[in-house]
Amino acid sequence: MTPGSIDEGRSISSDEKEGSKPYVAAYTLDTAAILVAAEDITLTPEEAKRLRRKIDWHIMPLMSILYWVQFMDKTTLGYSAILGIRKDTNLTTNEYNWLGTIFYLGYLVFEYPQNLALQKFPVGKWMSINILIWSVALLSHAACKNFAGLFVVRAILGACEGSITAGFLIVSSMFYTRTEQTLRIGYWFLMNGTAVIITGFISFGTLHIKTKGFAPWQWLMIITGLITVVIAVLYWFLFPDSPTNAWFLTPEERAKAVLRIKENQTGVENKTFKKEQMIEALRDPKTWLFALFTALANVPNSLLNQRSIIVTSFGWTPLQTTLFGCIDGVIEVITIFVGVQLAARIPNSRAYIITLCAVPNLLGCLLVTLLPWKNKVGLLCAIWMLGVGLTGFVLILSWVTSVTAGHTKRITTNTVLLIAYCIGNSVAPFMWQAKYRPRNYVPWGIIAGCFFVCGTIPPVLRWVLARENALRDREKHDSTYDNIYVEHTTPEGKKIEVKVPKEFLDLTDRQNRDFRYVL
Repeated sequence: MTPGSIDEGRSISSDEKEGSKPYVAAYTLDTAAILVAAEDITLTPEEAKRLRRKIDWHIMPLMSILYWVQFMDKTTLGYSAILGIRKDTNLTTNEYNWLGTIFYLGYLVFEYPQNLALQKFPVGKWMSINILIWSVALLSHAACKNFAGLFVVRAILGACEGSITAGFLIVSSMFYTRTEQTLRIGYWFLMNGTAVIITGFISFGTLHIKTKGFAPWQWLMIITGLITVVIAVLYWFLFPDSPTNAWFLTPEERAKAVLRIKENQTGVENKTFKKEQMIEALRDPKTWLFALFTALANVPNSLLNQRSIIVTSFGWTPLQTTLFGCIDGVIEVITIFVGVQLAARIPNSRAYIITLCAVPNLLGCLLVTLLPWKNKVGLLCAIWMLGVGLTGFVLILSWVTSVTAGHTKRITTNTVLLIAYCIGNSVAPFMWQAKYRPRNYVPWGIIAGCFFVCGTIPPVLRWVLARENALRDREKHDSTYDNIYVEHTTPEGKKIEVKVPKEFLDLTDRQNRDFRYVL
């Protein structure tokens, strides 16, 4: 069932054969268009489930492991704070904060080039190259003796890690339906919590390594760096670039895997950058609402590098602080799992769940600022409550992939979101000034404000999208893209015209008036 070749010159509409409509350039087609247009394929519910299981078994373990590794690698700095890195490299408070910021500045500067590369080049191969480069940068941390050296390797780490979340959002939309995306994005994102648990135990173990001239924090960098090297190799050989060429699917299964996600009305991918789609993404109000949420939701992420310092200031020992960090991870895993399950099972509930997640975060901020300083157990519990909020960000990521169509538009929207992510993460470390210690009233006040605004944005988003859905329900059917054909050459050399489904014309969510936004 190998599809034949496509004449690159043109796609045509059925009406054009009577001279009433212009040609439509072939580059507008999604890369999966020929797979579904050139063959007469059907897909039963049983086959769809079997295909989903096969896809899950081949890509979800790789995505989950890598997301664990990338989160572990970027948080090594926070764990190193109690393993001796500040003393050994003579870091001031401001320099330590800069190391948290430069990671996200590297992420920010390279985010747009990374997204363009993910559109132009095979996704799996591009990510594996980035993983290998950042593994070398992570290993190089162990050789750094001062702020300048750490500054450089942290910048490289951020530049390379910028490819992962963007790549995963693209791959999730390629292989899964919109409901499935909510669960799968949640599953690989909850590996952040798993990373906190595992890294906590690794850090605990490195505290007991006694080697002359080689500190525990250096061992942490070596161990995590070597794990990342292995992942880079696995990704090069095992991670698929798209359903149209996935090595673990037969030619017939590839066509059916594409047909399976037809309901998304977003296609698979298109290797041609379309300026008009980029402009549409930048003019779309929902892009900026998603971006505002993302920026504010990631200001509290500065706690990743500050958490160990804060908890030890409550009166806990470094060993206790390291082990307590594992509980942070357990809370994160449980809340993300419950949150995405609820969003997937209760129709149109995303906005409400995201807003609900902001409540324990606000309560945690209040407790950590109002509880007596001697109540170190209560203060620790307040820190743990802040782990609930990440569920909202996970649901936002799955929501934006579900309501954005057109490959260039998705790439552009993802870029804006991840730039906002970088801005929130890069500016936040500087609010943790020595003059605010030990109670840190100013940083906690800022974080509480961010959580409050993040609780109000989802209902506004939901109202905007629901209003657009209602408008489209009242519109007369738009038949502009109903009868588009492509000239196809069969394996026998015969040229035929086959109809291309609207879902694989690489239309944006605004162009395709049959598109409905999930709420």
